[in-house]
Amino acid sequence: MTSSAPAYTERLRVPLRWWAQGTMFIATFWLAMVVALDAKAPLLPWIITGILLALLALFLRSYGDARLVVADGWFRAGRARIEVVHLGPAEALDDDATRHVSGPGADARAFLVLRPYLKQSVKVEITDPADPAPYWLVSSRHPQALAGAINAARGTQE
Repeated sequence: MTSSAPAYTERLRVPLRWWAQGTMFIATFWLAMVVALDAKAPLLPWIITGILLALLALFLRSYGDARLVVADGWFRAGRARIEVVHLGPAEALDDDATRHVSGPGADARAFLVLRPYLKQSVKVEITDPADPAPYWLVSSRHPQALAGAINAARGTQE
């Protein structure tokens, strides 16, 4: 099996403001602990804050590590992957269409890789009759490029 360069790759990183807000929350927690504990346990606030900061970094890093990859006849979204031969047309959705398809117009069987900080998405129809999901809905910073890569990959597999 030859591995070529991916036709499309994107990492759904969390925005910088999430890191800033999380850090400010932990700093506030640290300040409250320093005031509450006074001089009784001078290292305890630092230890607890360090642990919380590590947990925050681990959470934000893992949540933002979801990747979208179109390569070698496969489409990968997060931990899931599917061969492009089982895909129907991919459609780039704007903010309003994404809100509708992920909300009132949603199908409960759909596979979702959505991030609240990304307002646009790509809807990919699933043509495999054995797959219970009618479509995949994935957030993307570049939905036109992702939909184009999926449709191009489908064209080469037909």
